Amino acid sequence: MSSMLERRKVLKAAVAGAATAATGPWFIKDLYAADEIKIAGIHDASGGLDLLGRPMIDVLTMAVEEANAAGGLLGKQIKLINYDAQSNIQYYTQYATQAATKDKVAVVHAGITSASREAIRPVLKRFNTLYFYNTLYEGGVCDRNCFCTGSTPAQTVEKLIPYAMKKFNGKKIYVLAADYNYGQITSKWVKKYTQDDGGSIVAIDFFPLDVTDFGPTIKKIQAAKPDIIMSVLVGGSHISFYRQWAASGMKKQIPMASTTFGLGNEHVVVSPEEGNGILASYAYFHEVASPANTEFIKRYQKRFGDKAAPLTEVAAMTWHGFQLWAQGVKKAGTVDRMKVIEALEGGMSYEGPAGKSTIDSATHHDILDVYIGEAENKKFKLLQSFSQQKPADTAAVCDLKKNPNDNQQYIIDVKV
Repeated sequence: MSSMLERRKVLKAAVAGAATAATGPWFIKDLYAADEIKIAGIHDASGGLDLLGRPMIDVLTMAVEEANAAGGLLGKQIKLINYDAQSNIQYYTQYATQAATKDKVAVVHAGITSASREAIRPVLKRFNTLYFYNTLYEGGVCDRNCFCTGSTPAQTVEKLIPYAMKKFNGKKIYVLAADYNYGQITSKWVKKYTQDDGGSIVAIDFFPLDVTDFGPTIKKIQAAKPDIIMSVLVGGSHISFYRQWAASGMKKQIPMASTTFGLGNEHVVVSPEEGNGILASYAYFHEVASPANTEFIKRYQKRFGDKAAPLTEVAAMTWHGFQLWAQGVKKAGTVDRMKVIEALEGGMSYEGPAGKSTIDSATHHDILDVYIGEAENKKFKLLQSFSQQKPADTAAVCDLKKNPNDNQQYIIDVKV
């Protein structure tokens, strides 16, 4: 409770300070009159989540550079303001307030964890600043001011569970998950899809993001004797599990699938012996074989070097998110928030490195191509693909056509 009160104090102070420095978020005259269009990125360039944040920052930077080289947007150059949230929720709220009120940006692309999204989404809603969340998550956000371009469990986990159960010939699953809303809710989806396919959950263990010692958990897994491990772990500290699991000798006995492994290039950080064989499902892998992705990777490596981190879904969807926003601005003929929202709601699509992304106007989520991959020698071998998967989980609770003023994250009732 005390930490929540402290966060509210920080947010209140940040809002008050911004209000003093600006004439007010509802009178943003220079947003439309300036010779440049300002946009913001708020990601983690440091701290435990930087392994996910740095590629997102790079891709957003490249998107702006390429757009400016092609003439900009509406005849104006785009100015990108990048903030490093340092894996700290308080900085997210501070920078979201600054971006909306002091810097007066047209759009904010931001957030990695669901906790960071839910910290800044109300701030950006309050100050009428358009928000793009480009990270896969647990589903349920219903907010006309927010567009979620990443995948949700109905698009990926629903495919991964039966595939893993069939490939590994097992039905008993042990779940390890990050202890915040993404891990808690996604674990429920894992349980639902496991039971739907005739399996059972042996146990679900939750871990704070800073946990690095998984020895006691590995002993519990050994005693429980599951057929499959499902990892919903997140961030740099949790990489320790994959190393300790392999060191224990259990990796050779019990196979693993994950909703997150590789999302922060964990498969590159760990050794092949530690990572090989782990299954994952995303709306994008670096290894997607398409002309659009091949060309995209060439430009990315030319800009950031051949040794730049391989691209993952969070980076690819940051690219897609920027391109969708830019298309919306062009169609609207202005950066005016509501006119851009209305343009995006008209079935806006973009075909890029991750395939085709189409905005579902009722949910503001994307219809996406989805892939299953297996880690192999620090890369992913793609095993199966699924075309244009709908965000059915969020669609079950969110209809912004009927309820345009809805503004919440639904905790979807996963019957288990």
